[in-house]
Amino acid sequence: MKHARAIAMAIGLAAAAFTGAASAGPGQDAIIAAWADKAKAADPAFSGFDAAAGKAFFFAKHTGGGAETPSCTSCHTDNIKKSGQTRAGKAIDPMAVSVQADRYTDLAKVEKWIGRNCNSVLGRDCTAKEAGDVISWLASQ
Repeated sequence: MKHARAIAMAIGLAAAAFTGAASAGPGQDAIIAAWADKAKAADPAFSGFDAAAGKAFFFAKHTGGGAETPSCTSCHTDNIKKSGQTRAGKAIDPMAVSVQADRYTDLAKVEKWIGRNCNSVLGRDCTAKEAGDVISWLASQ
């Protein structure tokens, strides 16, 4: 019995480490899995998302997109637990799942905004790996 409990605990710890998303729930996990499918289709060597790379991408200054939107933080601010603002002045709900629990639970909505925002910031679509890295980090916050 002691051995079975140790195995169950090890499996639970491994599952938590694999997701890398302490605050993510089933809805976010499904979105991340959908982006993983896209990443695997684009690159058969894909081995998982990197939340640290997603965080770095979110805060980085990029070129190629609009001069007024060189970074995700241009609209979403440096604090993802606070509201942001579009260039038109419309409020954007916080990006962190710990503040906005229903974030990243609707695939069509996530795809729509990733598409628009990547083009605004990068001047191109994000790769599935880039998008998945960012979503993985945001879903863990």
